Amino acid sequence: MGIQVVRFEKENKASWGVVAGDKILVLNEAYGTLAEFLEKGAEKARGIMKQGTADFVSLKEVNILSPVTKPARIVCQGANYSTHRAEAGLETGRPPFNMIFSKADSSLCGAYTEIVRPAHVKLLDYEIELGLVIGTDITAPAHVTDKNLHRYVAGLVIVDDVSARDIQLPEGQWLKGKSYRTFGPTGPYLYLLDEEEIPLIHDLEVNLWVNDELRQSANTNQLLFKPAETLTELSEIMDLSKGDLIITGTTGGVALNLSAEIMGKVSSLAVPGQEKLDLLVENQKTSAKYLRDGDVIRCTIKSQDGRIDLGEQINTVIPSQVASLLNS
Repeated sequence: MGIQVVRFEKENKASWGVVAGDKILVLNEAYGTLAEFLEKGAEKARGIMKQGTADFVSLKEVNILSPVTKPARIVCQGANYSTHRAEAGLETGRPPFNMIFSKADSSLCGAYTEIVRPAHVKLLDYEIELGLVIGTDITAPAHVTDKNLHRYVAGLVIVDDVSARDIQLPEGQWLKGKSYRTFGPTGPYLYLLDEEEIPLIHDLEVNLWVNDELRQSANTNQLLFKPAETLTELSEIMDLSKGDLIITGTTGGVALNLSAEIMGKVSSLAVPGQEKLDLLVENQKTSAKYLRDGDVIRCTIKSQDGRIDLGEQINTVIPSQVASLLNS
């Protein structure tokens, strides 16, 4: 059985440990990065979980940090659930290609960190996603299958791919719209998988609430491009390193809801940028689902039998205290 690993801070010191009930069994060694932990600490973590003998601290006494550390590549899949494709004004069937983009690692933050809304962002959206943590360096094309997926994926995390729609769509800048600092709450736990648990990746319940209202609910069996296929394709394009993060796309239920006509206009290179922005904001202004200051987002991903549980992520939206420098 896999284990829940947590990276945490206590008395200004970052440490790693294994979750056991309401306690953390602490690893004495210091691992500066996720890659270092996976290489040197993962087996030790499994060992102390089996033995149950280690120094411990209460989960309530520590500050939970993102288990994914910088530097890290964050590779994202877009429009990978039919329900999300429908609300984004796209064809709902599996498209002919896997949409891939990136997100800056400076967006990474802890599972309970406040999400800072930039002063100029009006259409702030949420996107719960299953994150795959890469467990080995990939430097050449690799044929990844469900049978050998455990060699490439070390574990799973929750990621909220927070998105500024009024940057992402009118500007055609997905990296910009999704990379503001705090736009990548990750964790609380890194679930280290056992080989026999790999099939459960395809049967995880994904849920997100805003102010206790269920907004997103799906199962990872609905992913259009599955993890093994995606990793095979990525391996033919780029290097991936131990500790990098693949986020697999969000399901329906986000604030964004566009007709095909509006999506076509706001993503068109032929329409002037300001016109696209004005059209998008006007079209979306009546939606009550976009995030506002004070909103609380709660995310969970787990298997139906509870064997795999990535924990519960809770983040509050706050306004930026800094005005945009672009218009100063």
